Amino acid sequence: MTKRAAIILAGGKGKRFQTTKEWEDKALAELEEKPLLVHAIENIQESVDEVVVVVDENASRTDTYSDILDRFQLKNIKIVTDIKVKNLSGPLIAILTGLKFTKADYCLTVPADVPMLNPKVADYLFNEVNGSHVAVPMWPNGRLETLLMVLKRTTALKIADLLSQLERSHPDDIIRGAQKVMFLSPLGEIKNLDPELRSFVNINCKEDLTQLKPRQGEGSSVKNVNLDLGVLPDKEIQSLLDASSKRDVGCLLEASELFLESAEKMNNRDLFFWAGIAWEYEAKCLLSFLRQESKGDFFNQVETAFLKAAQSYRLEAEIYMENRCYLLAERAKANKSWCEAQVEKLAFK
Repeated sequence: MTKRAAIILAGGKGKRFQTTKEWEDKALAELEEKPLLVHAIENIQESVDEVVVVVDENASRTDTYSDILDRFQLKNIKIVTDIKVKNLSGPLIAILTGLKFTKADYCLTVPADVPMLNPKVADYLFNEVNGSHVAVPMWPNGRLETLLMVLKRTTALKIADLLSQLERSHPDDIIRGAQKVMFLSPLGEIKNLDPELRSFVNINCKEDLTQLKPRQGEGSSVKNVNLDLGVLPDKEIQSLLDASSKRDVGCLLEASELFLESAEKMNNRDLFFWAGIAWEYEAKCLLSFLRQESKGDFFNQVETAFLKAAQSYRLEAEIYMENRCYLLAERAKANKSWCEAQVEKLAFK
């Protein structure tokens, strides 16, 4: 039997929610006499076999949440603390932590500040993931509900682990790296299940507690998009992990060679996101080596790697543009522009 888990993301700082000098935990803000955290759990509890609440390293937060769960008689909820990853924090680490602390086949990520998720919508996301690695709502304007998605755990865990080792913090990189993604229109079957789309009400500031308005993108598209960009080989994921490990211990030339080898293999498979990353990190390793050893003869190789990375990100962006997934296209274009900017910097040295 396929097992399902919910990963409740409850470690955010809630900066937009703060109005006083003393920090207020948004997850404990009350709506209809219940904390947002409790709403998030109650909405999903019947749809899954396991609930994991992920918090940051604030120890008092764990104790406080445990007391809240006891008060509202929420049983068998696992509260876990973000794993430690050098130079990285935020929702990607929270997702990675949740994936590590469950054995479920599929996991639904739910921000603690999404208090009105319809259980039927949750079930729909689980059902629609099918043979894909990710199922995520996409509005007609190409915006994604990035933190409200179903992940195939084994695949997402490998991807999130690698991204964290490479110090990439955007959670939507999990989607970009998954290759097989089901983009689900909120205006299609989801709206039939939840006519007012209250599942997408997100509490960012205190005013949202009274307005309770879902984000909505312009347009009327009700079509889902099934994007299949090919198989991500476990061998190449491991190769990128090995390259990252070499980089971390200062073996920069060995790391650059591994990144280059992976880039070429990924590019040959049209896995442009991963090819772009591999070429980008080849360039970074060579650039670090050049600076440490004053080896000017690596200059052209650094420039070539950055340009190849930019080309891969451009091709990735084109795929997303063709499928109306404009948010991910923007991410890819931003990566392209960054790599091109590095080449321009090199030209002035």
